Amino acid sequence: MTTSTGPRGAVRSDRVGAVVLFALAVLYGLDASRISYSFSSDPLGPRVFPLILAGVLALLSLIYFFRPGSSEPWPQGRLLASSIAIPGLVLVATLLLEPLGFAIAITLLVTGVGRIFGASWRFALLAGIVQAALWFLLFRYLLEVYLPGGSIFGF
Repeated sequence: MTTSTGPRGAVRSDRVGAVVLFALAVLYGLDASRISYSFSSDPLGPRVFPLILAGVLALLSLIYFFRPGSSEPWPQGRLLASSIAIPGLVLVATLLLEPLGFAIAITLLVTGVGRIFGASWRFALLAGIVQAALWFLLFRYLLEVYLPGGSIFGF
């Protein structure tokens, strides 16, 4: 990707984004085509919707590649660091989900995102605890979804 702020650099980064989206569409379509099902349960089956999504994404990425629009320049400095830190936090929270459990991983994620957006430590931690508790209650008790309790705690 380029750090050029001119229109030529923006078009190049748009095309790189379009290629990445096309590659994701192909991978998603290949993975969706492997879904097996019993024909008697549903004539269309569960793979139709993911295949349609993959096709639409591939089509739109090709349009985006050949007709890139105007785009903002790449962020720099603190904004670039924040833009990289948020997906990094999501990755860390995902890796910590099994060992630390859902509640602690989500608390860390929300607290980190709150700090990135300028919240004080106190409010970011409070928001992390409240969000984790609400999500835990929603998924565990209302939707009855299993959530990891944390392997280091013996759950």
